[in-house]
Amino acid sequence: MTPGEPLRIGFVVHVMQVAGAEVLIRETIRRLGSAIRPTIFCLDRIGTIGEELAGQGVDVQCLDRKPGRDFSVSTKIARAASQRQIEVLHAHQYTPFFYAALAKPLMKQAPRLILTEHGRHYPDVVSAPRRAFNRIVLDRLADAVNACCEFSAKALSQVDGFAGRRIEIIENGIEPERYGPSPDKRALREPLGLPVNRRSIVHVARHHPVKDQATLIRAFASVTPEFPEVDLVMVGDGPLRDELTALAASLSIRDRVKFVGIQSNVADWLRASDLFALTSVSEAASLTLLEAMASSLPVVVTAVGGNPEIVRHGIDGLLFPRADVAAGAECFRTLLRDPELGRTLGANGRGRVEAKYQLHQTVDAYHALYRKLARRQTPTPSLYASRPSWARGGRG
Repeated sequence: MTPGEPLRIGFVVHVMQVAGAEVLIRETIRRLGSAIRPTIFCLDRIGTIGEELAGQGVDVQCLDRKPGRDFSVSTKIARAASQRQIEVLHAHQYTPFFYAALAKPLMKQAPRLILTEHGRHYPDVVSAPRRAFNRIVLDRLADAVNACCEFSAKALSQVDGFAGRRIEIIENGIEPERYGPSPDKRALREPLGLPVNRRSIVHVARHHPVKDQATLIRAFASVTPEFPEVDLVMVGDGPLRDELTALAASLSIRDRVKFVGIQSNVADWLRASDLFALTSVSEAASLTLLEAMASSLPVVVTAVGGNPEIVRHGIDGLLFPRADVAAGAECFRTLLRDPELGRTLGANGRGRVEAKYQLHQTVDAYHALYRKLARRQTPTPSLYASRPSWARGGRG
């Protein structure tokens, strides 16, 4: 490849649906433009974002993975990557990486391979045979390994068995200019169907066990007698919707919990609210949390995963232990009683996002890594990548 040609990048994912890693791929393709020639390999389905990108002329391939271990997926990746002369394969999450790694030995001129780890399962358990296979085989097939936060990087080493000394962190980012405080929340509430004279705690996430909305609803129920002018607004949908609705009814707060479904204008819902809550039992680097902070909202989140890396307790927001209803309720009381504290935490949170979690930083770091691996420039450390503190100088 000549230096002026676009980098030929293959992205490997489960499904190009609306989720953090997939949105990052879309934004990377959009922002790098003619600097790359992308192909997206979807293991299972093309998905909503995949259809959108295919309609814009992006090469999107569905590999039609069968249930169980379908090793034909690696053969398909090898054939398609060879045909397109892919220079770098970027696999997001473990399973896409597994199939991409096994494709490398099948190619005469194999592309360089990146594993990026995002979220983790909870509870996070990896069998001894899989850990050994990762250490002995897959780790050696990867040319670069990174994660979106220190929590995920540490899990890659200590749980999965990848060499900690080589893992870098490239943090998630958003576009802060799309968010920000509203000078008049009341004016935003009426178009959204929210009462203009009431305050609201907003939660944005799929209704799924990992998000533990039951703890959120129970904590909110604890503070409703003291704050009769506050509602809980649930933005999103999922398999637990009916169960959560029934829980709110059983706690006699059904009229105070607003289930508004999936919304395309999340920024408006954040700006119209007074407080953001996220009660997950496990998180990596939540984009929704970053969006809430960019909206200058005080945030109340569980101290799990990457949340404590993003939110400094008492500075940018409040942290509490997972599944601790009483502690979550006390965080709500603190901020609902003291709006001035909330404004201070919200302003600090926006400043933190502007300084540390901008999308252009994330995309620039990956672009630098692509160029380094494709040998399009002298290898130098990625501009915005960092080595986890626990892994410096050792395996981890």
